[in-house]
Amino acid sequence: MKILIVEDEVQMLENMTKNLLAEGYLVETASNFVQAQERIGVYEYDCILLDINLPDGNGLELLKIIKEKGLQDGVIIVSARDSLDDKLQGLDLGADDYLPKPFHMAELRARVKAVLRRKKFEGHDEMKIGNISINTSNRTLFIENKEVELNRKEYDVLLYLASNKDRLVNKNALAEHVWGDNIDQADSFDFIYSQIKNLRKKLDSNSADIEIKAVYGIGYKMQNK
Repeated sequence: MKILIVEDEVQMLENMTKNLLAEGYLVETASNFVQAQERIGVYEYDCILLDINLPDGNGLELLKIIKEKGLQDGVIIVSARDSLDDKLQGLDLGADDYLPKPFHMAELRARVKAVLRRKKFEGHDEMKIGNISINTSNRTLFIENKEVELNRKEYDVLLYLASNKDRLVNKNALAEHVWGDNIDQADSFDFIYSQIKNLRKKLDSNSADIEIKAVYGIGYKMQNK
């Protein structure tokens, strides 16, 4: 799952990033309104943690932009401004949750998981397709009730394709979603091909009911066999 943190307080940003990375999320950050607007305009996120008080703008204006674009990103407002008006305005604009500062990092992690469950998995921690089961809390894959070991990126690729089952996923979108900013350091898509190859092998060798179909020059599609 890919998360964007929009926060201008350096220590808070570092703590939030560290905690969410430890949960296995892909985390990107923006410390002001302009940076956040640029990221939202280019990338898709599963959840955005949005501060209201930014040095060059109001986070609620970013929320308006997100909703006007019709983006499905989950949004949690994280702000020291704990007035009822701010909370109501944020929720009226379409925010999924409101977390006032200060807060415990354990509560932040719990709120993020709750939003992801509601937005992506219809309130559940488990996604089932045919004879496979993907647990989003402990990042595990089971095929016919047998656990199949995946590395971190194999799991991320699997979850993204499963979340878009029967839809063609552009290889650029897959790379950006799973690798984030690190994609800029790559000079080819060999790193994607490698993960897909390994993932296919594990699905096939364990008789999974699904397959990953390549659409030459465009991307991939997960579908039933």
